Amino acid sequence: MRYTLFFLIGMSFLACKPDKKDEPKPDTDLITGTYAPEDYPLNLPKWMPPLPASPGNSLTKAGVALGRMLFYDPILSRDSTQACATCHQQAKAFTDGLATSPGIRGQNGTRSAMPLVNLAYNTRGFFWDGRSVALEDQALLPIEDHLEMDDTWENVERKLRRHKDYPQQFRQAFGISRKTELTRDLVVKAISQFERTLISAYSRYDRVVWAKEDFPTDEEQRGLELFFIEYAGNQAHPGCSHCHFNPLFTDNNYHNNGLDNVPNLNAFKDLGRGKITGFMTDNGRFRTPSLRNVALSAPYMHDGRFKNLEEVLENYSRGGHGVANEDANIMAFPLTQQDKSDLIAFLKMLTDTSFVNNPAFSNPFKR
Repeated sequence: MRYTLFFLIGMSFLACKPDKKDEPKPDTDLITGTYAPEDYPLNLPKWMPPLPASPGNSLTKAGVALGRMLFYDPILSRDSTQACATCHQQAKAFTDGLATSPGIRGQNGTRSAMPLVNLAYNTRGFFWDGRSVALEDQALLPIEDHLEMDDTWENVERKLRRHKDYPQQFRQAFGISRKTELTRDLVVKAISQFERTLISAYSRYDRVVWAKEDFPTDEEQRGLELFFIEYAGNQAHPGCSHCHFNPLFTDNNYHNNGLDNVPNLNAFKDLGRGKITGFMTDNGRFRTPSLRNVALSAPYMHDGRFKNLEEVLENYSRGGHGVANEDANIMAFPLTQQDKSDLIAFLKMLTDTSFVNNPAFSNPFKR
């Protein structure tokens, strides 16, 4: 009788316990925490123009910090061996020092990694051919390019959603409340925010010409005068500032700068801008890179064909090849050894050591 009573009491106790199946499960998709965005301050010197607006993606402290982490994190590549920063290294003005860069498969692309400088000012398209209208569009493409990071966006989204830190950081930057809201659109917004902060405006040239803090050497002054000559039909040297003008030292436009001798406009090995627009007259045209920090970004041209600045100057002094759409300022002109030395001294004035050593632009994973 005693055992029967204990059995009945035990059964009654078990019957009162709630079934675990009926207990609410934790919401593993939910992201908690505060969302209080703060504007990211960009203190530009007076000689730089105001930044164009970036509708729908204003700079915030949390967004820029997140973008910096993503820029340096190899998690965005298929095998987690390459990051954006692999081909865009701060010490080399955010290039990699190679003519063309290998992706994670070990295969090289066909074009040189462009320097990342003052991208916020570019409103004429990104990549050498301008295929992406905005920075956000540009950041989408390397992830799935088989010659670059070779992943899929679906897989990248999964990796970031499962990460121990990133969901909370995306909430702080963009106010999302669920991991499923962490999408590629927000990834590229964050990367673009960081890239828009990569402003170079404090080179020796800026300190001499704009801030009046120093004086040019005789060599630098002669190079400056050669560089800024405006061709008037009676000068031997056409000048360089038609495409590389103050203060950005680029027009961010597309030019055939006389590199290739082809029989017709359809014979270029790389059609450049023409492949994007479909206009034959754009074949062989490529975006003008900024000359800021140019002494750090060798090799040069869209395919990295010139190893140093001396080769670049030699090429321009020879003039073009008479191809129909060559820029009107491409013409042969004499350059003495002194002229070349002077021009290179001037170009080195455009090196911004504060830019390539700025801790705000460096790898956040290295302390």
